[in-house]
Formats: sequence, C-alpha cells, structure tokens
Amino acid sequence: MMVKQHMLFTLYSICGIVLKGAQGQFPLVQNMTVTEGGIANLTCRVEHNDNTSLQWSNPAQQTLFFGDKKALRDNRIELVRATAQELTISISEVTLGDEGLYTCSLFTMPVKTAKAFLTVLGVPKKPEINGLTKPAKEGDHITLTCVTSGSKPAADVRWFRNEKEIKGAKEVNASGKTFTVKSSLRLQVDRQDDGVAYTCRVDHVALTTTHEDTTQVLEVHYAPIVNIKHSATLPQEGQYLKLECEPQGNPSPDPVLWTKDGGELPDLDHMIVEGRELTFTSLNKTDNGTYRCEATNHLGTSHAEYKLVIYDAPTTPSPSTTSPAPTLPDTTGPLDSKNLNAAVTGNRDPNAQKNVPDHALIGGVVAVVVFATLCLIIVLGRYLARHKGTYLTNEAKGADDAPDADTAIINADGNHAHAEEKKEYFI
Repeated sequence: MMVKQHMLFTLYSICGIVLKGAQGQFPLVQNMTVTEGGIANLTCRVEHNDNTSLQWSNPAQQTLFFGDKKALRDNRIELVRATAQELTISISEVTLGDEGLYTCSLFTMPVKTAKAFLTVLGVPKKPEINGLTKPAKEGDHITLTCVTSGSKPAADVRWFRNEKEIKGAKEVNASGKTFTVKSSLRLQVDRQDDGVAYTCRVDHVALTTTHEDTTQVLEVHYAPIVNIKHSATLPQEGQYLKLECEPQGNPSPDPVLWTKDGGELPDLDHMIVEGRELTFTSLNKTDNGTYRCEATNHLGTSHAEYKLVIYDAPTTPSPSTTSPAPTLPDTTGPLDSKNLNAAVTGNRDPNAQKNVPDHALIGGVVAVVVFATLCLIIVLGRYLARHKGTYLTNEAKGADDAPDADTAIINADGNHAHAEEKKEYFI
C-alpha cells in the first residue's frame, strides 16, 4: 500500500512538471516589413514543446495554418516549416491588403499567443513631368509639375537643373493606403534655359535602386544675336582675309545676309560668299568699307558690323642697302663703362634712361646761370667803356692851343685844385 501511494505521487509530480513546463512557454515572433509584390515569411518558435500545436492567423482572425495543416484556401500562402518548436509560413505577391497584425497561438491551457505586425511598403510609380508640351519663347512663364503615386509612406520628390538641385513646391495627398506626391517648379525661361535638362527625382525606401528619375530637356525659342569673327588683326594689301558670321538663335537663323556700306556686295572675283563666310583671296584698297552680317528668324532680326581698313603692304629692303650706323645715345654726364658700352652697342642702359630728367634739370639750371653771367658781363663792359670815354673827353678840353702838355693840363676845365691834382698825377 505504501509503495502504490509512492508511485501515484511520483506520477502526479511528473505530470505537474510537464504541465508547468508547457504552461510556462510563450511563442516568439518578429515583425516583418516587405515591399508590395514581394514575399513575407512569418515564423513562430517555442523553446520547449510537448507536441502542442502552433497556429498562424491573419489580421481577420482567419486560421492560415494549424500545425502543418493548411486552413485557408489561398494559393499565395504556403508552408515553409512545421516542427514541435517552429511554424513558418510564406505569403507571396504581397499586397497592401495583407498588411496588419498576424497572430501565432500555442494551444496550451490556457492558450498562449504572440502577435507580429506585417508592414507592406507601397512602391512609387515612375515620376511624370507635365507643363511643357511645346517649345517656349524667351520670357515666357511656365510651370513644370512632377507627379508620382502609389508610394507608402509618401515619397520624397526633388528637382535638379543640370544635376544641380533646385527647390520646388511639394504637395502630398493620401489615396487609400498610398500617397500621391506632386512637386511644382515655376520658371521664367530665357535663352540660357535652351537645352537645359530639368530632372525630377523620387527617393523611397521601397525602390530597388537608389532613386527613380524623369528628365525633361527644355527647348526655348529666342531672337538671334550676331557676332563676326575675322582671321586678320591688321589687314594688308594682298593678304587673305575671312569674315565668319556667327549668329546664335533658335530656330537657327539660316541663311545670313552679307552687305557692304548699306548695299549689296560688289561682284568681284576675289570676294567669295559661302554660307556664313565672306572670303577675300587678295585684299586691295577698294575693299575698304563697312561689312554687315544680318540674321533673321521668326522672333526677330539682328546684325553685326565689321569695318575693314586695309593698310599698305610692308616693303622689303634691297639686299645692297647698307644698314645705318648705330646712333650714339644722348647721354648727359661723363661716359662710364656702362654708358660707353651702350654707346658702342647702340643700347641704352635702362637705369641711365631713368636719370635723363635729373640731367635735363641740372642742364637747365646751368644754362640760366651762364645766361645771367653773360648779361652781367655785357652790362659791366658797356658801363666801363662809357666811363672811359667821358674821362678822355674831359682830358682833351683846352689842350688844342697849349704849346706843351703842362700848359694844356693847366688850361683844362676845372678848378685850380683839380689841376694841381692832375699835375701831380702826371709827375
């Protein structure tokens, strides 16, 4: 009797341990994110199991699989693995309607459950650019609009002008579970926009590539501008000359019209017009004048002018002609070794040329001093000559009737004292 009671106690203990182990287990699941059209794998695991069944249910609480038994008729749903510790199923061609909360159940007493959320990403469609259906004219205001739909979450839309990002006005609208994103770009076009590529770029996590692009190349019509390119900088007689008319306009202004001095070009053999080029095979003085190139398209007319002035051709010296002797530089001051070398070679020293203003100033001062000295000498000489003549005149008065020199002196004009002084002067 004691043995039987011991055996029953042992059996109940083992059952309690097994039941407690089963009741202590919880299924383990993980949230999933998948792109629309892709495959979602849902996995449910337990660490220990006594062959208790696992089950997957969809957000509508419909059983998908109970163990390895399929419960819902949906060809997209398949069994991947079914064991005592794991139940994995797959859903192919996932749609936005498959998004939601999926439940894994472990049928113990009580039932243990775990929930996994399946997120489905909506792939944005390739963007479309609207607003430019025909060539624009310079100065027109246009609006480019980029639209992409079907994204979940909302896509990011950006604008680029020749790969340089520019800002547009963004607008997001919900459409069911997806979003439509629109970005607008307002422009006033000019000739600089002709041939420019405007790109709308969509970035989204669901894209297999980094981004999705659409590019629109603008065509802008504008009136021509004209430039004349010439081949010679100093036209001379007998020289070849080509004038090339370079109009820039859209549509291209062809053909161009060449005129001379307001009239038609003269019919000359050495003057040839080929398309936009005017060629002179051998220039002469009769070709002097103003040449105009005129270009026209449906938006306007423009022109450019080139004034042709022909110079004499350079003469070639005869071989017998001797070169003139080098001229010695006009140096002021003594010739040192440097100036002497410059005088011999005909080359002036740059530093010597810098001293020319100082030498000229010194020479001017010397000239003024010399001139003043000469004037002083002349005035002094005239004064001395005049004084000497007066003395001789006074000395000769009364000497004509005197028998001798002494008598003449005594008879000269002046008082006696003065005569005595003269008499003593000759003694």
